[in-house]
Amino acid sequence: MSPIHKTLVEAARSARFEIQIASLLSRRGLDTGLLQRFHRISRHIPCLHDSSHLLQFVADLLRVTSDVNGCIAEAGCFKGGGTAKLSIVASVLNRQLVVFDSFQGLSPNTEPHEANIFGDSIKGRFRTGEFRASLDEVYDSVRMFGGITACRFVEGWFQDTLPRFKGPIAGLYLDVDLASSTATCLKYLYPLISHGGLMYSQDGDFPLVIDIFADHQFWNTQVGCSRPEIVGLGRSKMLKIVKPSCSTDQCTSEVDQ
Repeated sequence: MSPIHKTLVEAARSARFEIQIASLLSRRGLDTGLLQRFHRISRHIPCLHDSSHLLQFVADLLRVTSDVNGCIAEAGCFKGGGTAKLSIVASVLNRQLVVFDSFQGLSPNTEPHEANIFGDSIKGRFRTGEFRASLDEVYDSVRMFGGITACRFVEGWFQDTLPRFKGPIAGLYLDVDLASSTATCLKYLYPLISHGGLMYSQDGDFPLVIDIFADHQFWNTQVGCSRPEIVGLGRSKMLKIVKPSCSTDQCTSEVDQ
């Protein structure tokens, strides 16, 4: 796909999700100025995600009913562009945004990433310390452009901080790049998602991350449940799970394709 084609596709996807978000906000009598604030954030804060990625999560987050308990949780925030956007959503929905990050960049790793599922090289992209931004930098970005009062920041390596977090979670957004970090987040955070809540990963185009999501044994032994239905697995950058709305995670979730 040529760069021009990619730009056009991204613009069309973003527009589609913005229409959905505007309609959902209007139906709930919520602030439709949210999207204008998103655009301002994208202009002022470097974001590694395409706008459509976070918009897709926000659209589905607005569909989560108010009786689904919990915060919005973000794992991996870079310079806080996505955090600022999600903090606005959290404020509108009267939920807390809990932000997990080392604020030291990627953790030490030797993961042999070579190419994503679309054939693009990712070799050498995930070096130790890559994508580093300080807590002060992220905090200031959210304070200037988002809703800082809705935020709680949890600083440290995931394996140290996540086991102490108790939830519950209504919506979880992962942007952690590494397979090891993905495994840690799923192990400790997925069980805290309320039934009817959801999670997204924007790392679904990385083969090593796909291996974690696809591994039935990992889900059974590490997460403590059967592997749920994962929309987009092996074919999309964005992976989606809706926590089954039943008394056990052994049931099959039904999500829109």
